Amino acid sequence: MSTTDIETLTKGIQAHWLSTPGEKARKYIGQFSQCVRIGTKILAKVVGNHGTYTVSIQVDPQLTTISACSCYIGKGGYCHHCAALAETFLKAPDSFVEKVAKKLDTVNGLADVSEYLESVTLESLLGRLKEKGITQKTFAASIGMSTQHLSAVKSSELNNRFYHELGATKLACLWILEHYGDVKNEK
Repeated sequence: MSTTDIETLTKGIQAHWLSTPGEKARKYIGQFSQCVRIGTKILAKVVGNHGTYTVSIQVDPQLTTISACSCYIGKGGYCHHCAALAETFLKAPDSFVEKVAKKLDTVNGLADVSEYLESVTLESLLGRLKEKGITQKTFAASIGMSTQHLSAVKSSELNNRFYHELGATKLACLWILEHYGDVKNEK
């Protein structure tokens, strides 16, 4: 495990969650499964009152912390599941399996595709399209999707809620980047 990443996560979590977890959060501490760390981001699953939730916390080098949970109140990351994940990490950082993000140039076959798609967000791919002059509106129109739906798919992923077409939309971004990435958007 990268000591620097763990230190950054620890400092960010401690700065963001200043008090001890409340009663609702305490029952979830240590109850997470599929605990993964990718750089300075941790993800895990926990069984809650209404199903299994995906919970994540990411800390950037400036210690800005972004958290999200797929529960009905966790959109902004201020739910008790996020607090419990933070405390779980602080108590046992080694319980989070380090996963190295897959790089696009290391994708050698179909088995690698889903692993790569998990390591990149739709938001980042849309940002790359924008850098090449392809707007979100133009991209959405090119794949037969409304801009509102594309925005919903993008923001839902950031809140650990996943539309079924997320992977296909990411693949469409990659295809356009590969084939039309140098074309400037016509206004």
